[in-house]
Amino acid sequence: MPKRRPAAPLATGFTLVELMIAIAIIAMLSALAWPTLQDAVHRSRRADAMSSLAAIQQAQERWRANNPEYQSSLSSLPGAQASVSPDRHYDLSLVDDGLERRIAYTARATVRSSSPQSNDSRCQWLQVAVNGGNIVYSSGGGGGANAAPDPCWAR
Repeated sequence: MPKRRPAAPLATGFTLVELMIAIAIIAMLSALAWPTLQDAVHRSRRADAMSSLAAIQQAQERWRANNPEYQSSLSSLPGAQASVSPDRHYDLSLVDDGLERRIAYTARATVRSSSPQSNDSRCQWLQVAVNGGNIVYSSGGGGGANAAPDPCWAR
């Protein structure tokens, strides 16, 4: 009887070409998803500024309920936060914009240069202007103020 030869084992696994195609596809998908991820991270960090500005608004309104005018500095405003937002992405201030302090103020949150949020070129500052009971939300980047509706304040 002739001796039977064992069948050759089937090759398993990926070839180098298949592996390179898979890596190229993953790289393309990552390149498309990265800007969207960064935009989502910037939007989430803006919540730090929004909550800080809301706290300043509340402190100003509490102050104004018992006094004839709004405060002109954060340091003299009881109950207001420090001049830096809680997550340390924004510097907070009350802007001297020439409005009559009796009925108006402007609170601003400006991106700190040491924060990773400084890459958010579209929204370098956010502000709330209160004038005679009217509230205006605005923001700006390197190119000035944004047009309405303001994309930085979008919910």
